[in-house]
Amino acid sequence: MDKLKIVSYLILIISVVAIIYALLFNLANWVVYAISIIFIPSGILSFGLIVMARGPKDEEKEKTREPFIGY
Repeated sequence: MDKLKIVSYLILIISVVAIIYALLFNLANWVVYAISIIFIPSGILSFGLIVMARGPKDEEKEKTREPFIGY
């Protein structure tokens, strides 16, 4: 899970930086479209992965006490 968190934070930071860069500088339209098509969904995905990797505090104690039984 630590590797997932690190990669997710890295993708989120890259996405935010790319979106801010596209907003601040006067780039060609196709560059702005490419940045928005690639980095907005990846930013949302990475934020979702970060939230999923954390989990609620109540479940952390249960995870250590009970064995994994599957879904």
